[in-house]
Amino acid sequence: MTGFQVRRARTSDVVKIVDLVEPLVQRRILLGKERVDLYGSLQEFVVAESDEGELIGCGALHVMWEDLGEVRTLAVADGWLGRGVGHALLDALERDARELGLSRLFCLTFEVGFFSRHGFEDMGAETVDPEVYAELVRSHDEGVAEFLDLARVKQNTLGNTRMLKLL
Repeated sequence: MTGFQVRRARTSDVVKIVDLVEPLVQRRILLGKERVDLYGSLQEFVVAESDEGELIGCGALHVMWEDLGEVRTLAVADGWLGRGVGHALLDALERDARELGLSRLFCLTFEVGFFSRHGFEDMGAETVDPEVYAELVRSHDEGVAEFLDLARVKQNTLGNTRMLKLL
């Protein structure tokens, strides 16, 4: 793992994050986010930066419940695929999850192989206890709706796999 480092995202990274993920949004691999939403959730992001200062990857950890977080917006620049960037970003997000006291990580992804190699499993129809479901279903967050597999987000989840990892 040489030629880049992973660090916390800064406000100056937001435009670069948009540029990095936009091709994936256009290919319907990632859901687009408004710039204002990226600034509002910036503290959830880590980025990978090349030794030359180029932003080459990003990922976010969103807390959904007392023991549950979601890996969001994990993206790597095409020229850096297969060079350990995604692995390093996911490791950093998992470290953050453990520090926050989370014991489960969720992701909604087309990259099943990548996440499987990192211990995630297809969660199938798994859900949460009825009491927790009743709390989560009140959320306006699309990621929570995707985790719960609610009908209103089916257009976001077509072709994706809901995966879960126990930490």
